[in-house]
Amino acid sequence: MDASRPNPIDLMMRVDGMTCEGCAEAVRRTIRRLDPEAQVSVDVARGRVTATTCAQSLDVAQALTKAGYAASAMTG
Repeated sequence: MDASRPNPIDLMMRVDGMTCEGCAEAVRRTIRRLDPEAQVSVDVARGRVTATTCAQSLDVAQALTKAGYAASAMTG
């Protein structure tokens, strides 16, 4: 484990605009550009993404929005 790496957090995000597995892969790639070690799960049908990552939720939401998907953090 890299001591300089911050502790990962669990993010749950609402991501609008995903319509297929290609979109899901684009979302995974976008998050992994911010954190190559992120564990990402995408539910296209529900428009939900969960990730265990060291990236900040605002950074993830901004990156996904820039990639063409409206994204916002969910709680609970």
